[in-house]
Amino acid sequence: QVQLVESGGGLVQAGGSLRLSCAASGSILSRYVMNWYRQAPGKQRELVATISSGGSTNYADSVKGRFTISRDNAKNTAYLQMNSLKPEDTAIYYCNGVSWNSISYWGQGTQVTVSS
Repeated sequence: QVQLVESGGGLVQAGGSLRLSCAASGSILSRYVMNWYRQAPGKQRELVATISSGGSTNYADSVKGRFTISRDNAKNTAYLQMNSLKPEDTAIYYCNGVSWNSISYWGQGTQVTVSS
């Protein structure tokens, strides 16, 4: 059973930074495509960033140049470094891992609140 546990959320002022972590257990993270999603109140969940098993990355236009997704396979952990945060980045952030056979796993989410 794969488990993903996010951490690192919190309250930060606009312009500040946070680093989210997603620790995996029960499987080898390096074999997975890892994604970070977010869901703001009253809005649909949106894909923020993706990193492939080979290390290729993609970002939503709204976070390009501010957010960086990475992975440390030795620690079985994925990260989302968020800089220059804006109030509109306020959301619950979810870690998602997709296996080679398209099985999707989700973390429980971590709240990020950016004050103006």
